[in-house]
Amino acid sequence: MKPVCEFVCFCECVHVCELAGCGAVCVCVCACVRVCVCACVCVCEGGTAHGYEWAPVYPAGFQVHQAVVKMFSTIDAHLFLFLFSVNLIPTTPTVEERLLQLQPPDGFVRSAVGKSRKRVFPVLHTEEPSPLSEAYGYCNTPNRTEQAWEGHSPADYKLLSVQVMIRHGDRYPLYSIPKTKRPAIDCTLSTSRRPSHPLLKAFISHMGKGGGANWESPLSSVPRVPNHSVCESGELTQTGVVQHLRNGQLLHHAYKQHRLLPSDWSPRQLWVETTGKSRTVQSGLALLYGFLPQFNWTGLVVRHQWNTLFCSSSCDCPARNRYLEEEQRRQYRLRVANTQLERTYVDMARTLGLPTRQLRAANPIDSLLCHLCHNLSFPCAAASDGGGCLTVAQFAVIRQQQLDDEVDRRRVGLYRKYAVLAMYPYLNRTATRMERVAKGRGGEEAFVLSSAHDVTVAPLLSALGLEEARFPRFAARMVFELWRSPPVARRAAKGGKARSREGEAFIRVLYNGEDVTFHTSFCRTHGRPPSQPLCPLTNFLSFVRRDMFRVVGATSYRDACYKLPV
Repeated sequence: MKPVCEFVCFCECVHVCELAGCGAVCVCVCACVRVCVCACVCVCEGGTAHGYEWAPVYPAGFQVHQAVVKMFSTIDAHLFLFLFSVNLIPTTPTVEERLLQLQPPDGFVRSAVGKSRKRVFPVLHTEEPSPLSEAYGYCNTPNRTEQAWEGHSPADYKLLSVQVMIRHGDRYPLYSIPKTKRPAIDCTLSTSRRPSHPLLKAFISHMGKGGGANWESPLSSVPRVPNHSVCESGELTQTGVVQHLRNGQLLHHAYKQHRLLPSDWSPRQLWVETTGKSRTVQSGLALLYGFLPQFNWTGLVVRHQWNTLFCSSSCDCPARNRYLEEEQRRQYRLRVANTQLERTYVDMARTLGLPTRQLRAANPIDSLLCHLCHNLSFPCAAASDGGGCLTVAQFAVIRQQQLDDEVDRRRVGLYRKYAVLAMYPYLNRTATRMERVAKGRGGEEAFVLSSAHDVTVAPLLSALGLEEARFPRFAARMVFELWRSPPVARRAAKGGKARSREGEAFIRVLYNGEDVTFHTSFCRTHGRPPSQPLCPLTNFLSFVRRDMFRVVGATSYRDACYKLPV
């Protein structure tokens, strides 16, 4: 009897031990093909240990520093246990002290270091996480090996094209909290600063040669790498660059065996588009370099999308704007009704010596997330104002309200209506490209990269029916793959030769490396029959051109946009 699993499992629960400033000892058991069941014990200073979780996790081929393999089994002699002693990157003392000393009434720290809920791949329909663990996931710190299921298909299927939409990587805050120091972050690139990447040095050098590319206006004036020793508002950080170098490298390894792009690719075969913000331009270039190291600048055309919805010439839609206004009113009503949130803002304003209204207007969660993601102490008031500091507990209250808002948003359904109309132009272009590639004989777009924002990826998820997916983290990626099944042999007529019929076209949709195809609206009811393990492209085409408008009571984009409200 063969072992049920021949992989080394990566235990994701290590990360929660990191949050508490502890080391971790993990045991992973291969429970079934490509599924690992893991348990962790967090080992803290002073001998404190916390049992953490049994959680299904998919394996990733990561480098283990020390691995001791022990064989024992009461069920099957071929079941292996892998015991790892993992070297962790600890949090800074300031964050650790805040985390361990925190005991709010809602008990979110207990859920962060206590027993976790089980998670089954793909991570879409899980129970709500604690606000702190969710925030660390949002940071997407590039210090762990990631799973990536891009490029996987049944045997003999041919990959025809890939279309990728990304959110930019980690950035400096867009807002500053009055009467506090801005986060001290260097936005130049250096291989000696963490996080780094094996491709970073070559990437920096290659970006200096970008004069030969064809940049649509106004992109030619945008710097190709972040370059300020004191970050400017919204500027991409080195963390953000590394996140997308990793994304690109993941896609490179996923698709290299499929020979997606020829070595002499044309500007039509490699399509790159981005908004005019430096963080999206630079994120796109970082991913592209990870995907195609030392790519040819002279063959590259970088196209400008003036609207964050990537709607090109189809942006006019009055109904979309009405749904957005209604959705914003829903958000406002929910915030106003949250008395705990109001008390928290009052306490924070008092600590900093500010009017509550001024603090609210500064959107403090934006800056606090930056402090958390970069392991910086939370902001404090000047000594003349009392020297008080904002706390992790206050951050958790604001973050929890955002999680509650996501639940209420799905319940009310206004955002879904907005999202369908907002993302139709992008989805229609995606569908049209796929149909053209499926019918073509070569030379069409093989790899399309759209570098965008959270306000692009979030409605895309909703429009596809992936409303249980988490809000797009930094460097989130959405991938659409187009596949063709093997040719089907036809019976020959008497005296004639046997002929083969061209295979059918299929689509896969992946979010952050996870296959979510059969969670989408257009394939959720399709099932996954053994004889047809992918989703037919025709399902996607019908969805984009007709079915997706049912949610707004229309049959076309034009009818939906100009339909008078009832």
